[in-house]
Amino acid sequence: MDRDPEVVTKTSPRSVSETVSRFLDIANARNVKVFTVIDQRQEALSVGLELREMTLVIFGSPRAGTPVMEAEPLAALDLPLKLLIWDSDDATKVSYVSPAALAARYNLNADLTGHLAAIDVLSEELIAP
Repeated sequence: MDRDPEVVTKTSPRSVSETVSRFLDIANARNVKVFTVIDQRQEALSVGLELREMTLVIFGSPRAGTPVMEAEPLAALDLPLKLLIWDSDDATKVSYVSPAALAARYNLNADLTGHLAAIDVLSEELIAP
């Protein structure tokens, strides 16, 4: 299946739940605000539907995101940042919209794009063995 080239997908060596837990620990250690965690599978089950394991983590830094939204208010449609941790054929995937794609979408300069780059660093730490 072809994936959106604007979306970065990495493989975690852990289960979905372990990867979510690890991300929350990393975010806490780095003083990154986690706004909410949505267990998409549990929500589907609550209405009688089946869904693979899938958790959406919405997080960010008001200090980093505010200048982006001040420069381009529509960026608030994509901020705070989102990280999808999901099961794909018995492998755990970590997916997010790339900072470059967000920068292009909102015509952000290099400085503002840098405010979004933390997601790359966090995701690399997340999938490290």
